Amino acid sequence: MATLPVIPENITVHLGAPGSNAQNVTVSFIDYIKNVASSEIYPTWPENALRANIYAQISFALNRIYTEYYRSRGYDFDITNSTAIDQSFVYGRDIFDNISEIVDDIFNDYIVRGGFVEPLYALYCDGTTVTCNGLSQWGSVDLAEQGYIPYDILRYYYGDDINIVMDAPIENISASYPGVPLSLGSAGNDVRTVQTRLNRISANYPAIPKISNPSGIFSTETDAAVRAFQEIFSLTADGIVGKATWYKIQSIYNAVKKLNELESEGLTLSEVSKQFSGTLAEGDTGIEVAVVQYYLRVIADFNPTIPPVTPNGVFDGQTKNAVLAFQREYGLPQTGEADEETWNKLASVYLGLIASAENSGAGIAAEVFPGALLSLGSAGEDVELLQTYLNTVAEVYTEIPTVTANGNFDEATDRAVRIFQGIFGIPQSGVVGPITWEILAEKYAEIENGKIRAEFQNPGDITT
Repeated sequence: MATLPVIPENITVHLGAPGSNAQNVTVSFIDYIKNVASSEIYPTWPENALRANIYAQISFALNRIYTEYYRSRGYDFDITNSTAIDQSFVYGRDIFDNISEIVDDIFNDYIVRGGFVEPLYALYCDGTTVTCNGLSQWGSVDLAEQGYIPYDILRYYYGDDINIVMDAPIENISASYPGVPLSLGSAGNDVRTVQTRLNRISANYPAIPKISNPSGIFSTETDAAVRAFQEIFSLTADGIVGKATWYKIQSIYNAVKKLNELESEGLTLSEVSKQFSGTLAEGDTGIEVAVVQYYLRVIADFNPTIPPVTPNGVFDGQTKNAVLAFQREYGLPQTGEADEETWNKLASVYLGLIASAENSGAGIAAEVFPGALLSLGSAGEDVELLQTYLNTVAEVYTEIPTVTANGNFDEATDRAVRIFQGIFGIPQSGVVGPITWEILAEKYAEIENGKIRAEFQNPGDITT
């Protein structure tokens, strides 16, 4: 599952029960919601009732997608149109104009329970022939006629602790499996995800040993936990997290956390954020400190109340002052230390800023550090971008070997990173943190901008 929920560009719907030999159709998410709303509710209902129901329909679908409910079970679709378990979807049907307008307005808003990350499993039923613990569709009409606004209708059925996330980003979502097997020696946030999930699963399956330090390094403890999990769930007990093991872990994790139920245990930001564990304070050094400093520096570009810091990996007085200012600005206890609560808020604010900021100005702007350490075994779009930057820089710094930009941090990428780090005086760890990323992105932008020349700027041009 992704770090934070986003609105998918498309959704694949199975036109039947999960195990049936029925057709799959892929449609835009916004068209899917318009179809569901036109199939589930009546356009003549009060607008506040329509909006409350559509919020529930959006959240229900996003819960299925975010938790990969069906894909983690081996299916090649995101949701079904079986009303016994999912929402009504009538492929090719006409859409009501007023419902279409409402969906256009709120399709990227969804419901969450306070303190949780995942979209609410917003269970609902018609409230007459079928009743349930969630929203009553006809009951929402009665409430709207009494003057209830959509949020109050939702609170009436789902509780006072719900919030509506508004204007979530829209992205083309890919499968969560990193694309390469994880095993002893692998490192990165995907490993940390496996470790975090196995530790939670072990509370229900105590035969799985705990991983004492889920740091993102695939240790011998992690290997033992993976093998125990594989034995319990009848997988090949080889200690390798391939696609089958990855999705089995996710499926069981969803089940023990009740993520696909109305009364979910819930996912907190600390469970899904690309971040590090532990409390950092003045005098500490290392890559975790550099990440804090980098987050603070980017946030300071948008918020002048935060003093800028230099990401040098040393938690000095300047860094402490910036942490204190950040904590004061965002309503946190002013300790001057980067504890878990501060980590979570830093990650949340940083990710929100880089998701919403638009590049401006002349020339090529390189992406800011994505927030996750990249190293041997990592995979995904961030790795592919890293490889693209390396290949561009290698055109000028020819000691750096070119690599295949396939999104897999393999041994060739590790070697190229280490050579780059050596050239620019960075410890040759092979780990791409904020310092390595910043220098690499800076060199990439310089080289790319150097290729862009105005008329008459090429050698030999003569102006008159």
